Amino acid sequence: MTRLSITPKKSLGQNFLVNPRILDKIVAAAEITKKDKVLEVGPGTGNLTEKLAEKAGLIIAIEKDRRLIESLKEKFRNTSVKIIEGDILKFRISDLGFRISNYKIIGNIPYYITSKFLRTVFDDWPRPKLIVLTIQKEVAQRIMAKPPQMNLLALSVQFFSEPKIIGYISKENFRPVPKVDSAIIKLMPKEKLPIDDPEKFFKIVRAGFSQKRKLLVSNLSKKSGIIKEELLQIFEKTGIPLNIRAENLSLKQWVELSDYIKKR
Repeated sequence: MTRLSITPKKSLGQNFLVNPRILDKIVAAAEITKKDKVLEVGPGTGNLTEKLAEKAGLIIAIEKDRRLIESLKEKFRNTSVKIIEGDILKFRISDLGFRISNYKIIGNIPYYITSKFLRTVFDDWPRPKLIVLTIQKEVAQRIMAKPPQMNLLALSVQFFSEPKIIGYISKENFRPVPKVDSAIIKLMPKEKLPIDDPEKFFKIVRAGFSQKRKLLVSNLSKKSGIIKEELLQIFEKTGIPLNIRAENLSLKQWVELSDYIKKR
């Protein structure tokens, strides 16, 4: 296949992964077979797409950069790859014109969209079989956080999936060379969520993290509408220390706390 040449746009966060061995590692992590349907985020010049096309039964590649669309369509003409122009953050699965299920998400995504993209997938899209993304190393480490470094992103991702860092990628493997290193992260979506009402759960979690320097009980009493005395009783029942901050609670503790708050 022909190689596409284009000047990356800084405004789109474009850093193209050029090391074929790392591309192979991403494909291997996704465990692609001919039975798989893959939604690729930001194919760019098609380096990863080309590797995926050798393995998958169908690839739907969503590219925001209009300059690349015609060249990508020509490159993957008469293959299992379908190129769609669009912003992945605004993209709706229904836009495909057919129902997609039992699919995998793969992509080398711009660092600045990571959190919002994952929220979109977990909140609005049909549950994928797995997700394999190349993201900023620091963001990957934040996703993997445990107490006492818990954060909203980690709780969100760990609520919906089991995350695992497959490996790290030096910035020298991208063109242009970014300022930071990257990581390949694999997310295995959970078949059964820890709690039945994610919306109410995350309303409580966001209240808990609303002011990082303050104690959890203070944040919850101000933002959740529950009086402090009642919260103190809930903390006592769950065994959560009164002087704890939001980042010190595990996902399991957040779920238990949420259950007690809903039952009050």
